[in-house]
Amino acid sequence: MRLIIRDDPTAASKYIADYIIERINAFNPTSERPFVLGLPTGSSPVLIYQHLVQRHRAGMISFRNVVTFNMDEYVAIPRDHPESYHSFMYKHFFSHVDVKPDNINILNGNALDLELECHDYEEKIQRAGGIELFLGGIGPDGHIAFNEPGSSLRSRTRVKTLAYDTILANSRFFGNNLDQVPRMALTVGVQTVLDAREVVVIITGAHKALALQKCIEGGVNHMWTLSSLQMHPHPMIVVDEDATLELQVKTVKYFKSIEMVTNELGFRQKLPKKRDSLIGEGTLLAPGFQASGIKLAVPQFDISRSASPVLEPMSARLSGEEASSAPVDLGHIADQPSIRMSARVGG
Repeated sequence: MRLIIRDDPTAASKYIADYIIERINAFNPTSERPFVLGLPTGSSPVLIYQHLVQRHRAGMISFRNVVTFNMDEYVAIPRDHPESYHSFMYKHFFSHVDVKPDNINILNGNALDLELECHDYEEKIQRAGGIELFLGGIGPDGHIAFNEPGSSLRSRTRVKTLAYDTILANSRFFGNNLDQVPRMALTVGVQTVLDAREVVVIITGAHKALALQKCIEGGVNHMWTLSSLQMHPHPMIVVDEDATLELQVKTVKYFKSIEMVTNELGFRQKLPKKRDSLIGEGTLLAPGFQASGIKLAVPQFDISRSASPVLEPMSARLSGEEASSAPVDLGHIADQPSIRMSARVGG
């Protein structure tokens, strides 16, 4: 799991937007081979959408060959209601970019047969070739999409009754009137999200710090459905500093140091090769300026006070006689992780 920590929601949102642009441009989508993108609603992704729109207007990204699938929609709320997720997506994103209307997929909360609507949605995702990248946000109780605490971690798109905490949190969009908040929704399942080639989640604010702590430092638990990301091979969570308040100091320093070292060494993210999703072995572009001209900025974190031991050259740990021995051919053993360390030191 990758945990990217930024100073504030704006910096976290910019990082994710630039990352999505890099992924789409590296994929080089066509009408026959579109990039399939899963999208969320709510307050967390608004800044991400704003940045994506800005990049699109600057000519740095096109969504013409991108197919989108939204995570959820309220049940029995008019499509043109200002707080429907249809309205939300067009207000904040779809109306400002060149995505084709036929490529937009949002669950219909007013369908005559809601179960059939959910079943067809899953099939539509499969016909599209699966989701390349699922962007998500979470609630304070750690739910992803509308997979409330207690949801099955193998769940698929379905009708879901909303928890009281979710209704209370969403009441701010309905004039703080609990009676106006829908009680049910259609939502992709936890397994639907986990089936994506990559999952990227944004978490900001101190009110979501406990949920992040449960996901990062706790075990997999259906009461915190975000924790299911521990079972995904390529999850990335991008947070602001406030969201890390419940994490141990050493956890924060660990992930900051990992990002710094990864950036310095130019390590590349590897994704599974499916649906010819990426060229060759599925290698993402390394950090730095890419063809699009976007740079994923990596701050220089100060980890000098880290509790971890300072790394030294191996020669500094050997006696003078050992250090003077002939050097070992590391290229010969680089692909042999099972060799003991003692066997790698010249005698």
